[in-house]
Amino acid sequence: MNVDWPRFCATIQQASNIILTSHIRPDCDALGSELGMAAVLRALGKKVRIVNGQETPENLAFIDPDQQILCIHKDIAPEELTDADLHMILDTSAWVQLGPMADVIRESECKKIIFDHHQDEDDIDAELFKNTSAEAVGRMVVEAAEHLGVELTAEISIPLFAALSTDTGWFRFPSVSDTTYEIAAKLVRGGAKPADIYRDLYERETVGRVRLRGIVLSRIELEVAGRLAHTYILKEDYAETGAEPTDTEDLINLALKIDGTTFAVIMIEQLTGGFKMSFRSRCSIACNEVAAHFGGGGHKAAAGAFIDETFEEVQPKVLQYVRECLQSEYPGSAS
Repeated sequence: MNVDWPRFCATIQQASNIILTSHIRPDCDALGSELGMAAVLRALGKKVRIVNGQETPENLAFIDPDQQILCIHKDIAPEELTDADLHMILDTSAWVQLGPMADVIRESECKKIIFDHHQDEDDIDAELFKNTSAEAVGRMVVEAAEHLGVELTAEISIPLFAALSTDTGWFRFPSVSDTTYEIAAKLVRGGAKPADIYRDLYERETVGRVRLRGIVLSRIELEVAGRLAHTYILKEDYAETGAEPTDTEDLINLALKIDGTTFAVIMIEQLTGGFKMSFRSRCSIACNEVAAHFGGGGHKAAAGAFIDETFEEVQPKVLQYVRECLQSEYPGSAS
């Protein structure tokens, strides 16, 4: 699916008061795309507010130095949003991922659109502007700026470079193409400084996150002739290490670094109960299809799901399903 840009531009031109929202547990593509889109829309003279269902994670707060991103019920009340005439949902197409913003959007009478790159089935009653081949929504925001006639500035380019670089694993994932680098070059010319963004993303570790990484590494187990690597995090690990729940971001990639591993799983217990599952693949097994089996979604190479059960229930269920997928893909592989 590709974006109908003339229709998108007409929709933006008709709006004057726009609210941007993305998913809970926001990552850099969600936050950076919101900030970049907000700057694009303000350049057109639009009133724009960014309101999410959860606060920005502390480790990603650098992306929003002016604290533009508001949290519903904490920084702003739902009744303060009733004057909007357009609600744009970025980087998700599912009600469940909107958290408390879902009720706000359901009750709103303004026009609603989705600006997304995920392949998941859409269940939000909104007009779709999707490009499922785009490596990041951040890339789509750059294209939106071009179609809307807005010049890339540092305010636009910096968060969008963070969005693009993180959703491509700093340009390592198979989704990267020559167009990805062309988009990155445009953002650098617009004022993004990759070295600064990399430092903010990956060179500001806390002692707690480093200790949590040690626990994750110590628990990695290999199965299916080394093709499957899996690990887990429990609630008590945060108190033991001094880490925060947001410090779990990207830790699954540690498992996928092992030579011979083609599929990785990390199970992360949530403070409110249940487990967030993250899947990563560098084989033909699609993570989004595995995630869909457990009610989740995402991309072919990276996806996730939530299971509201205990560790003793979650671990065997998930691992058995993944084992079967891998054994089907690699007949004769021993567990």
